[in-house]
Amino acid sequence: MHSNLPPTLRSYQQINKKKLSSASDKSGLPPGTLIHVGERHESKSKISVTQYNADTLVRHEINSIGELRHLKKTGVITWVNVDGLNDTHIVAAIGQELNIHPLVLEDILSTHQRPKLEVYEDFLYMVIKGIDLNQEKNFSLRYEQISILLLTNYVITFKEKADDTFNPIYHHLQNHNARLRQFGSDYLAYVILDTIVDEYFVVEDNLDEIMDPLEEHILFNSNKEMLQTLQQIRRGLISMKRNIAPLRELLATILRSDNPLFHEKTLRYYGDVYDHVLRVTDSLESFRERISAMHDIYLTSISNKLNETMKILTIFASIFIPLTFIAGIYGMNFEYMPELKWRWAYPMIWVVFIVISAGLLIFFRRKKWL
Repeated sequence: MHSNLPPTLRSYQQINKKKLSSASDKSGLPPGTLIHVGERHESKSKISVTQYNADTLVRHEINSIGELRHLKKTGVITWVNVDGLNDTHIVAAIGQELNIHPLVLEDILSTHQRPKLEVYEDFLYMVIKGIDLNQEKNFSLRYEQISILLLTNYVITFKEKADDTFNPIYHHLQNHNARLRQFGSDYLAYVILDTIVDEYFVVEDNLDEIMDPLEEHILFNSNKEMLQTLQQIRRGLISMKRNIAPLRELLATILRSDNPLFHEKTLRYYGDVYDHVLRVTDSLESFRERISAMHDIYLTSISNKLNETMKILTIFASIFIPLTFIAGIYGMNFEYMPELKWRWAYPMIWVVFIVISAGLLIFFRRKKWL
């Protein structure tokens, strides 16, 4: 099958031996070169095909895109999901089978894309970021690029790794009365987008659980670990906004679209996802304001602690200044100093020291400096 690929789709076979982790690594390569750019996952690429309509639901595991030809049926929606992008042959074969533009295939394999929508003559290409929280670390976010190709009666999704992101959709398909079984491929694309966006709310709920205790303790228990946590959350919020904010433009473009791939009754559902994205972005702004306020409180708390320390040190210094002055006078060792010959001079000087210290303490307390 691979020997029939055109040269522009075969050229990656020699280059793909090199591991590329960032977009800058592709500098100098011709446009349309198919190389996986991003994190390499250990799991092997897997292709699953789900076909359904109001009366039928069939799911297949296939080894190559060539098998898709034998599964073509009329009157059903076909959803092809590719888990794992390590095997670029699969992406190249899908491009040849469905006549997908090479630049789109290149974007699918380059996992540093921003969310976007590209409209072609007979298909649409969408990129969205899946976000989940690494429970093992304190607010450590994990990102996954999910690419969606929408065609007439076809939806093809590409994920970086195998996970349970789409399990709710598979479960939803089990219900033959579900709206998903009655509508077309554009509704399936909506359900995929909605499922991914719903995960953003889960991340926000976890963030709320982290931030509430921080707000309660930051004023009285400020420490370096707390500052590091604040900085980590701030970086996470910036990253989330960078990956979620473009979705507003993507969905707004769909809502304004007159593309025949979108039916009018389905566009209303895309409007609901648009509202969800607005809620998420508004919440992110609220979280950023809370983090900024907590950061200011932290700095104020540290400053107050420093001021308290300096106040205590200043009070002690103020008490010992007159005592040091008196001790300095009697430490000059002049011969004619009558007090040095007094029998009660030593205890008297201690009385003077105590009276001066007590007087200064009383004075400071009346001034409310203590």
